[in-house]
Amino acid sequence: MDAYDGGSGAPQRTNTSGEADEESTAGTETAAESAAESETAAETSAVTGASPAEGAVPGPRAESVTPQTGAASGPGVELTGPVAWPAVVPSTGVVPATGLVAEHPRPEPPRPEPRTGVAALSPRYQIGAALALAVVAVAVCVHVGMVFLHVAPSNTVTKAHGKAIDEWIYPEFEQNWKLFAPNPLQQNIAVQVRAEVRTAGGGSRTTGWYDLSAQDGRAIDGNLLPSHTQQNELRRAWDFYTSTHGSDNGAVGIRGALSETYLRRIVVLRLERGGAAGDGGVVERVQLRSQTTNVTPPKWSDEKVSMSPVYRELPWWSVPDGAIEGGAR
Repeated sequence: MDAYDGGSGAPQRTNTSGEADEESTAGTETAAESAAESETAAETSAVTGASPAEGAVPGPRAESVTPQTGAASGPGVELTGPVAWPAVVPSTGVVPATGLVAEHPRPEPPRPEPRTGVAALSPRYQIGAALALAVVAVAVCVHVGMVFLHVAPSNTVTKAHGKAIDEWIYPEFEQNWKLFAPNPLQQNIAVQVRAEVRTAGGGSRTTGWYDLSAQDGRAIDGNLLPSHTQQNELRRAWDFYTSTHGSDNGAVGIRGALSETYLRRIVVLRLERGGAAGDGGVVERVQLRSQTTNVTPPKWSDEKVSMSPVYRELPWWSVPDGAIEGGAR
């Protein structure tokens, strides 16, 4: 039976049922062969690993990539050319070109280091340490400020609070600038002391002269870190006394009694530590003297000085009760 096509102007032949079945069967076989060829091409591209630079035409983007074969998988995915293995960022495991995640483990994050020092303490002890540091910092700032005001020229602050500054500085922290004088000290001054002791049997005896400056010198000699007491305590106490007393050993100014008490306390404590009183003995009085010797001039100098020592003896001082324990000031 012929059919008429009005558009072409020619009759069209109508297919019989047998011919239609043969055409549908042939179309189905052709589609199956095309799908098989597509799968074969995808497998071949995964094995060869060709890259786009070699002239391969990549197919549509796969939804996931298997690292072992490089084959794409996913619903509705079709590859028409070789697929190159993309680079992977080690730190994240992400493929930059596709945004996919590679199948390998990520590195473990570094473990935090254990805390040390103040950070290792509990919060309560941290607060205590912070308060202690704050107190020390305030004390240091106050001391530095007092010393600065003591050595600074007279100003409004020193005029208003000069008494408080002197009470903080004297006698332990007094400053001396003789090292920077036009004519520095060129003498060796040794402070010596002897004592009158009441023995355990009720008698009395007088000791020989103890050279306290020589004791400090032996303690400093060969010591890489000598103490401030060994270097300066006795020397500064003697300078303090001579600056507040005249040649007749009379006090000059209001600090004369303070300097005498300070010097006496130092020598009594040293006599007690050295065992000058003996077993059962008590130091009742002390006497000090200074031995001054000029420093030998250098060989290139024609200066002539006497090398004979000069002594200055102070009167006997009574030792009050409690002075050995440091109670006297």
